[in-house]
Amino acid sequence: MIRGLTNTIMESLTLKPPSFHHHFNSSLQMRSCKYSFFAPSHSSSSCFSTSASTSSILTDNGSVSLGHLTRPDFPILHQEVNGHKLVYLDNGATSQKPSAVLEALNNYYEAYNANVHRGIHFLSAKATDEYELARRKIATFINAKESGEIVFTRNATEAINLVANSWGLTNLQAGDEIILTVAEHHSAIVPWQLVAQKTGAQLKFVSLTKDEVPDTGALLDMLSRKTKMVVVHHVSNVLACTLPIHDIVHSAHAVGAKVLVDACQSVPHMIVDVQGLGTDFLVASSHKMCGPTGVGFLYGKEEILSTMPPFLGGGEMISDVYLDHSTYANPPSRFEAGTPAIGEAIGLGAAIDYLSGVGMQKIHDYEAELADYLYERLSSVSKVRIYGPVPSQNVGRAPLCSFNVENIHPTDIATFLDQQHGVAIRSGHHCAQPLHRLLGINASARASLYFYNTKEDVDHFIQALDDTISFFTSFM
Repeated sequence: MIRGLTNTIMESLTLKPPSFHHHFNSSLQMRSCKYSFFAPSHSSSSCFSTSASTSSILTDNGSVSLGHLTRPDFPILHQEVNGHKLVYLDNGATSQKPSAVLEALNNYYEAYNANVHRGIHFLSAKATDEYELARRKIATFINAKESGEIVFTRNATEAINLVANSWGLTNLQAGDEIILTVAEHHSAIVPWQLVAQKTGAQLKFVSLTKDEVPDTGALLDMLSRKTKMVVVHHVSNVLACTLPIHDIVHSAHAVGAKVLVDACQSVPHMIVDVQGLGTDFLVASSHKMCGPTGVGFLYGKEEILSTMPPFLGGGEMISDVYLDHSTYANPPSRFEAGTPAIGEAIGLGAAIDYLSGVGMQKIHDYEAELADYLYERLSSVSKVRIYGPVPSQNVGRAPLCSFNVENIHPTDIATFLDQQHGVAIRSGHHCAQPLHRLLGINASARASLYFYNTKEDVDHFIQALDDTISFFTSFM
C-alpha cells in the first residue's frame, strides 16, 4: 500500500465537509409511513410500494427481507451524508439504535429520572425497578441462571478489566499461564498484560492456521495444569470466524482453568447461551447490540463472583463502612460502585426487547445470507485481498469483511467512499495490532453488516469501491 501517492491524490480532491442533513428516503417512504417492526397494524406495503422494485426487497421465497422490514425503525439510516444516501457498513464498531431504544432513554429522563437503590420515593422506586428489569432481561437473553450473575459495567473493556483485576490479582501467581489468541481485541490483551506484570504470570498466544483462523488445536495442546485462564473471542472482529467455545471451555475446565469469552461480536448477532457454552465469564457491549453507549455487562458464574473482591470502592458496593474497614455487598452490587448508567442500562433493556422481538435466530440466518453475499461480491473485485477463512458448506463467516486493495491505503479507501459515495466503513487496525502484524499489514478496511442492512447496501458499496479503485489507479 503506497500511502504517499494516495495522500497526494486525496489532497488534490475538493473534499466536502460532512453533511448531516436528514433526507428521508422518499422511494421507500420509510418515515412517512412510520412502519415499525412492532407495529404490524401499519401496513408494510405502503412503505415499499413506490420506486423500490419488488425484486430488490423480496427474498427468494417471496417475503420481504429482514433488512427492508426493520430499516424504518432506525431513523439515522434515512439521511444523506456528503450529498449521498447514507450506506452504513461500520456495525462492527457500533450499531445504530431503533426508535424504541431512543424512546426508552427519553422516557427515563422525562418521566422517572432518579437514582437507583437509594430512595423510597416514587421516581427512585420506578428507576430501580426498570434498572433491575434490564438486568433480568440480559440474564434471560444469554440464559444465565439468575440475574445476579449479570454485572453492569461501562463497556466490555471495563468488564474484562474487572475480571483481570479482581479475579486475576487474587488467583494468579508466578509460573501461572494465561492463554489467548493473536486475534484478540486490545481490550482482551492489555488488562492481562498488566496483571501478568504484577503477578509474574505468563501470557501465551495461539497463532493462526493456514486458513487464517485461530488455531484451536494448538490452543487445546497448550493447555496444562499451569493454565489458569483462557481468554478468547467468540467471533473475530477482523477475521469473521467463530471459535468453538464449548470445546475450548470443556478442555480448559479439564485442567482446572477458567475461561473468559469476549462476545462483543456474537451476542448482537446470534443466540448465545452461557450455560450451554459453560463459560465462566462473558462480556458484551450495549452499543454493538442496538443499545446506548456507556454501558456493557459482565456475566460471571455466581459461585465465582461471590469469591472475588471489589474492583472499585465507593457507594453502592458496600454493606457497612467503618473508619478502619468496610464490608462489601454481595454480587452484583459489589462490582457496581457509584451511580450507574441508569438510563443507558434501561435503554439496553429496550434493545434486548427489540432484538428478541425480531428474533435472534432470524437475525443470524439473515446475516449468514448477507455475509455470503458480501464475501462473494467483494472477492470478485480486482486487487482485493480479504482476510479470514473462505466460506464453504462447513465454514460460515460473520457478516463482515476486513480487506485491502493492492497499492491503496485503507484509510484513503474509507475517506473516498465516505466523501464521494456516502458509504461508511472502518479503516485502521481495528484494535487488533498483533493480528495485523502477523498478517503482514499495518491496517485494513472493514465493511461490517447488521440485520438492518440489505443486499442493495452491499451492491452500493461494491459499486462505490469499484469507482474508488478506478480513481486511485488512474494516477498510478
